[in-house]
Amino acid sequence: MSKEKDDKNKDIMDEIEEAAEKVAERVAAEFIKRRQVVMEMEDEEPEEESASEDDTRIMPMIPLRGLSIFPSMVLHFDIGREKSISALEKAMVRDQIVFLAAQKDAETDLPTIDDFYRVGTIARIKQMLKLPGDSIRVLVEGISRGVIVGMVHEVPYFKSIIREIKEPEYEEVPNELEALMRTVLDTFEEYISVSQRLPLDILSSVASVEHPGRLADIVTSHLEVRTETKQKILEAFDPKERLEILGETMTNEIEILKIEQDINKKVRSKINKTQREYYLREQIRTIQEELGEDELIEDEIRDWLKQLKSLKLSEKIHKKIEKEIKRLSKIQPSSAEGGVIRTYVEWVFQLPWNVYSAKDVEIPAAESILNEDHYGLEKVKERILEYLSVMQLVESMKAPIICLVGPPGVGKTSIAKSIARAVGREFVRMSLGGVRDEAEIRGHRRTYIGAIPGRIINGMKEAGTMDPVFLFDEIDKIGNDFRGDPASALLEVLDPEQNKEFTDHYLEFPFDLSKVLFITTANTTDTIPRPLLDRMEVIEVPGYTEEEKVHIAEQFLIPKQLTEHGLTKERVHISEQTVHDIINYYTRESGVRNLERKIAGICRKSARKVVETKAERVNVTSGNIEKYLGKKIYRYDVIENETKTGVTTGLAWTIVGGTTLSIETALVPGTGQIVLTGQMGDVMKESAKAGISYIRSIAEELGVKKTFYKDDDIHIHIPEGATPKDGPSAGVTMCTAMISTLTGIPARQDVAMTGEITLRGDILPVGGIREKVLAAHRAGIRKVLLPQENERDIDEIPSNVRRKMEFVLIRHAKEAIPHVLTKKIKPAKKTVKH
Repeated sequence: MSKEKDDKNKDIMDEIEEAAEKVAERVAAEFIKRRQVVMEMEDEEPEEESASEDDTRIMPMIPLRGLSIFPSMVLHFDIGREKSISALEKAMVRDQIVFLAAQKDAETDLPTIDDFYRVGTIARIKQMLKLPGDSIRVLVEGISRGVIVGMVHEVPYFKSIIREIKEPEYEEVPNELEALMRTVLDTFEEYISVSQRLPLDILSSVASVEHPGRLADIVTSHLEVRTETKQKILEAFDPKERLEILGETMTNEIEILKIEQDINKKVRSKINKTQREYYLREQIRTIQEELGEDELIEDEIRDWLKQLKSLKLSEKIHKKIEKEIKRLSKIQPSSAEGGVIRTYVEWVFQLPWNVYSAKDVEIPAAESILNEDHYGLEKVKERILEYLSVMQLVESMKAPIICLVGPPGVGKTSIAKSIARAVGREFVRMSLGGVRDEAEIRGHRRTYIGAIPGRIINGMKEAGTMDPVFLFDEIDKIGNDFRGDPASALLEVLDPEQNKEFTDHYLEFPFDLSKVLFITTANTTDTIPRPLLDRMEVIEVPGYTEEEKVHIAEQFLIPKQLTEHGLTKERVHISEQTVHDIINYYTRESGVRNLERKIAGICRKSARKVVETKAERVNVTSGNIEKYLGKKIYRYDVIENETKTGVTTGLAWTIVGGTTLSIETALVPGTGQIVLTGQMGDVMKESAKAGISYIRSIAEELGVKKTFYKDDDIHIHIPEGATPKDGPSAGVTMCTAMISTLTGIPARQDVAMTGEITLRGDILPVGGIREKVLAAHRAGIRKVLLPQENERDIDEIPSNVRRKMEFVLIRHAKEAIPHVLTKKIKPAKKTVKH
């Protein structure tokens, strides 16, 4: 009874399903009719791929994951999802026709209508085979393209309304399509040769296809490209468009395959090289074992451990180096890591551990060496002799850190070499000009390939002692960038409290630099970072006077150049006056570099004269100096004992020494403007305005009309106009020049002055007194007005110059007037009102 009931229920379900299918067919037919009516109402032409009602069919649909099927293509695939199996079974019961569409995302397990492409392939099921695990393998053959125009239902399987897209038929293929077909075949042939994944006989079978669209489909089915790319070709209904997309796709794939081949070739080359190196290393190791060279390595390690014990290092450093040596014994010496460890250990043993220079240096002998090598530089010599004196009393004294600051060519670097010779120590020089990498100071960490210690540790290795004289040249020209700040790294090196434990990144343990005598040189302190400058003892190295340059030339430069040019004093004679002329008219510098070059030029021309004319003696004098050095380059003003109204003589400091300034003033009718010319800087302009304000405040005392600043224009000019000038030291000079102009009293030209002026007329101290007085002396001036507070600087002026000069110390601008103006000023008469 129960069985009869089940059969009856099954018959009822079949009838219901057949009725549902009939209803769906009627609904689909009605949908198509309505669509055509809408298109006619909108006057739209049907698209090229549109089909009639006869081209629309209802059939089961199977979504494919990561797979695309083209017409005329035979392919098998496995299905396992419940909906796909139901659709397959339904198709097998009916006409074995099924619609295959690719999923947009292969990871989606339960797709809906929005999860697969609308264009797919109508296919015929040729064979199916059930596999273990409830999956089925299906062999299908593509028939034609199809487009989903509607969905009947999605449960229990996808049942879709499909419009079939038929390929156009050609009685004769157009020439344009024929050309595209040939291009595609040529490109496909290149693709086969580059990919090396397809057999060559495929090309012959593909070439026999005469239909353009079918050719594109067959070629595409053999390409290993993404599903999205194949779908793009599948959706191209026009054969011409399909061939064009295919050609572009294959061209791109060929380029990618070529790049892949290049990468694979390089990778294989590297792998082969690594394998070859490994094989060779194994051979070397076997040969070493046969020759007993492993025993030599063990002997070397034992020697290192013995040497390490003799160095008597601190416990911490001893343990670290010992650990590295023992690591080397456990790895292959020929390996890359073995080479790094060996280099590190060798660097450690090359450092001058506990090696010091002899300390018994006699003070008189050191002083004699310093005087023998250099003339002048008394402050530097005195500081070094003080250090040596203290060293004889206190053995553990920390070495000073001296910074020599001065213009180029004054002997800062050479005096450092003389200091090393005087104290009996090794000399090491490191130029800091342009150094921007912190690793230059601290070294590279051993994690980097090719790492080495910094230049300080390298300099200590070259010196061979723990207490050399270490020169940091051009410390004012150090830089910094993204690689670090070398100036900050030098803070530890140049700090007596820290350099006892200087740590180089490569060594990774502290190294004692406290016994090193560090000397730095700079042209100016303005560009040296303040924290770094604070750690150094600054000693100014001023420029040489003319007398000092003459002495240096006669004692050092002329003998040196004569020797280098193969000459003697007997064959070439350069008179003292000639040296004066070279200094005054051919060089303008604080040092003696250009002076030495000019002397070298004279020696070269003298040597030629000796060789060509067989002259026994060449005399170079002031009369024939131009034959050797050409026309005079510079000139120096010689101040005569004359007077000029509105013109006074000032003094200025430059990088190459002092110079005189002739300040001119003029009063012209106008509207009260102040005209300043001669490339004055802002500070100098302010000094001029301050002087005018001061004159206005004492106009009655000077006998000057009070409205001069309204009725007349004041013009102040400082020759030479092409040379920039700035600074406050010309304040008193400009003030006295304006007083001379306003009062009409001439000013003496043989009196020079310098000093900063305030609105109250007070004279403030200025710098560069030594250089300024020397410039006045050179110009023939014998009377100089200086600020009262600069009295202390007079002692720095050479004694032979001091004896010839008269110094007048002033506190107020009024005190300068009697010394400059030739007449006494008559105050204006006061008008008494009754």
